[in-house]
Amino acid sequence: MLRSVFVVVGLAVGASAVLAQANSISERRDTMKAVGAATRDGAAMAKGEAPFDAAKAQAVFKTYGDAAKKMPGFYPESAKTGGETTAAPKIWEDQAGFKAAFAKFEADAAKGATATDLAGFKTAFGDATKNCGACHEVYRIKK
Repeated sequence: MLRSVFVVVGLAVGASAVLAQANSISERRDTMKAVGAATRDGAAMAKGEAPFDAAKAQAVFKTYGDAAKKMPGFYPESAKTGGETTAAPKIWEDQAGFKAAFAKFEADAAKGATATDLAGFKTAFGDATKNCGACHEVYRIKK
């Protein structure tokens, strides 16, 4: 009987760890998909393919700021692998740098949120997306 209890508890703990790993990977993937969608909207405005819309511009930077706040928490030790992740080992080797990149992204988003015209939006959007690219170069595995 006691042995059965230990087996059940062990399985529950193991299942919880797998679920937490899967949830972290899923959460970061979903968050990055939202960032990608916001970036497509912003790029269309910045390139003149879509008219500048202050509300849409604010939505782009809100998505960026929300992601910057959440993303560092989606990389626990238990979620280094699995779930078709493209997270590079450098994330766990350089947590300070990784978190600093998201702090910069959050600051870029806050600056962008103050843009009221196309010129200001383009500048802020360019700064934010350069930060995205720099982070991906270091902390993402290329497929």
